[in-house]
Amino acid sequence: MSVVLMWEARAAAGRGGELLDWVREQQLGAEPVRREIFRAPQDRVLVLTWWDAPYDAELPELPEPEGELVTRAVHRWRFEPVP
Repeated sequence: MSVVLMWEARAAAGRGGELLDWVREQQLGAEPVRREIFRAPQDRVLVLTWWDAPYDAELPELPEPEGELVTRAVHRWRFEPVP
């Protein structure tokens, strides 16, 4: 079984590049099967990680960025593939 963790944040105005750099530097403590990073207008950054684990497994997640790098709390969601 696999599960996908979604992490999405909106950087403070003009700091999208810094947020992307911060995301790329983060270590999870374990390596997911796959990890993809996306960006969108308004300095948004999205990270998807795929794990070979049950839906409710305890898995490492990206933390909240410190300081004033983001404009609001990070959004997190968990998904499972649909056959």
